[in-house]
Amino acid sequence: MLETLQNLGLGFSVALAPHVLWYGFIGCLVGTLVGVLPGVGPLAGISLLLPATYGLDATSALVMLAGIYYGAMYGGSTTSILMRIPGEAASVMTCIDGYAMARKGRAGPALAIAAVGSYVAGTVSVIALMFLAPPLAAFALRFGPPEYFSLLLLGLLVLAYMNSGSMLKGLAMAALGLLLGMIGIDQMSGYFRFAYGIAELGDGIGVVPVAVGLFGLAEILLTAGMANPPEVIRPKLRDLLPSRQEWREANMPIWRGTVIGFLIGIIPGSAHVISTFVSYAVERKVSKHPEEFGRGAVAGVAGPESANNAATSGAFVPMLALGVPGVPVAALLLAAMMVHGVTPGPLLIHQDPKLFWGFIASMYVGNVILLILNLPLVGLFVNLLRVPYPIMYPIILVCSILGVYAVNSSVVDVWIMLATGVLGYVLRKLDFETAPIVLGLVLAPMMELSLRQSLAMSAGSYAIFVTRPISLVLLGVGVVLVVLALRPLITRSLDWRSRLPAESEG
Repeated sequence: MLETLQNLGLGFSVALAPHVLWYGFIGCLVGTLVGVLPGVGPLAGISLLLPATYGLDATSALVMLAGIYYGAMYGGSTTSILMRIPGEAASVMTCIDGYAMARKGRAGPALAIAAVGSYVAGTVSVIALMFLAPPLAAFALRFGPPEYFSLLLLGLLVLAYMNSGSMLKGLAMAALGLLLGMIGIDQMSGYFRFAYGIAELGDGIGVVPVAVGLFGLAEILLTAGMANPPEVIRPKLRDLLPSRQEWREANMPIWRGTVIGFLIGIIPGSAHVISTFVSYAVERKVSKHPEEFGRGAVAGVAGPESANNAATSGAFVPMLALGVPGVPVAALLLAAMMVHGVTPGPLLIHQDPKLFWGFIASMYVGNVILLILNLPLVGLFVNLLRVPYPIMYPIILVCSILGVYAVNSSVVDVWIMLATGVLGYVLRKLDFETAPIVLGLVLAPMMELSLRQSLAMSAGSYAIFVTRPISLVLLGVGVVLVVLALRPLITRSLDWRSRLPAESEG
């Protein structure tokens, strides 16, 4: 414990050096802007700015790129709350209740709660990263393809079980997302499937155009089709801060989201996306008023935003402790370390303690910088809601098209956004939740690859999923959830059968 605190002191001496602090600030600022722009996620932001770090020392470069990463996690909530357009894929769940709060005139409190929740989750998860990184990373290494498949399957079952609406509708939307995720080049055989000759679909359908279409464009179509469009909100200064009741409602979701996000973030995959779905489902399940979700529930903003930022720190656990990139962004950060002559892996903490502990300390500092950056901007952002809808919606549409096009410079992505926008409009009219489509799209490639790798390992035997302890436990939990979900149906069926003889006798 004492040694860890001494090492952290060394880290702060590095992180608070003027030049490192400056590059950390630049990273956080750029990350926030990247998160606010629809479609441009942290991966695109880091990719564009990676060449700019070549002239820097390793610590400054890593601190700046990491600042872009968790700055984008902060910034993604802004457009989600104000316009129902996810700044990046991890902000999809924030769209639902964040935008509903904005429509009620509570955009300021929603943005403030998102910023504070992100700060708490980021800070607490960095503390956990500091103390728990080596043992947790060692446990994560025990996950092979069978464990990954069982975990992802369990994730889908958890979300279906915790869905307060129709479980069948939720699973149907997730299945649609899984089907869309099958499009593109087969990762194991290289076969080009379901693309109908469109070369741009080789990498599959992107999450960004689908998310922007299902949420942003669908919302524009729904509002444009109203006989009486909603009034333009003119927020007052006193309405920018959350009330005591809103802080109370946000308290526990922030802490639950932090724990969920950090633990899911350790496991390789699209952890920041999955953690927000799990957090939202948990909050809706434990809430005393689940009917408020989708209509402006504070917990629906606080939980997912906290999970999102905690998962960011969790993703650094395998990267720093083992040199294993758990998410694509971590792979870019590892590449940056190697470009600067740093060898990532278990020996990093001993070979270059200044870099390791400086990076850890910079995350504390970065969270403070982001809080200072974001809270004063709440009033500025909320003023965007004063723009009349006939002016604002065409601007949103243009920004969405430009943002989606900028990711891959692909017109096909724009067409996908437009098509999913129409699909989202139809599904919303039919009372289907569209968020599970995004989750299915994210999970499909990982689930398929894990399943096929598992079967290749076992020569086609499905027994591999129950002969490995971790996989068996995960599947067992999934079976329990299915039984719990079916219990009301079974109970009703038994009651109906028990009454049947009595009725026939009468």
